[in-house]
Amino acid sequence: MKKYMLLHFGFEKPTPEIMAAWGSWFESIADKSVENGGFHGAAREISHDGSKDLPMAMDSITGYSIINAENLDEAEKIAQDNPFIASIRVYEIMSM
Repeated sequence: MKKYMLLHFGFEKPTPEIMAAWGSWFESIADKSVENGGFHGAAREISHDGSKDLPMAMDSITGYSIINAENLDEAEKIAQDNPFIASIRVYEIMSM
C-alpha cells in the first residue's frame, strides 16, 4: 500500500450543503484516510524574490488529505468522488 496526498484547490464560502458533502466524503474514505487538514486565514508565499500574502481564492490550496491506495489509479478514483471546489491534485508520497 502506498500513500498519496490529495491537494484541494478552490475556495468559496461554505454552505451547509458543501459541509455535508465533505462530511459524507470523509466518512466514505475513513478506511483509507491517514490524515486530513485544511488551511484558513493568513497564508504567505516565499520565493527568491521575497514574500507575498496569499488570499483565499479559486486558485488557493485550501486543504489536503493523505490516503492509502494501491496505485495512482486507485488514488485518482478516490479523489474523483471528492466534492472539490475548483480541482484536486493527486501526488504519490515518497518516503525520505
